[in-house]
Amino acid sequence: MEILDFKLIDEPSGGHRAIAVFDLALTDECRLYGLRLLRMRDGRLLTFAPQSGHRRVATFASSLAAKITRLAIDQYEAMTANADRH
Repeated sequence: MEILDFKLIDEPSGGHRAIAVFDLALTDECRLYGLRLLRMRDGRLLTFAPQSGHRRVATFASSLAAKITRLAIDQYEAMTANADRH
């Protein structure tokens, strides 16, 4: 599993904040585009698949969602580490 592209954003999303959008190679045979890392109102960071209209285009088992989110958090922290030091 590997992040292919990662962009920092700051957008409202249903009462939460979208802080990044990213593309992910789930396996060598499967890529997912437009995943969003959201900071929930309670402070947790969660990953959500994109939507088509009002429907999610994918969902993930809890263990896979945790792995994807951990990878995204690591990338987010690496990209924002210098900003936190100023």
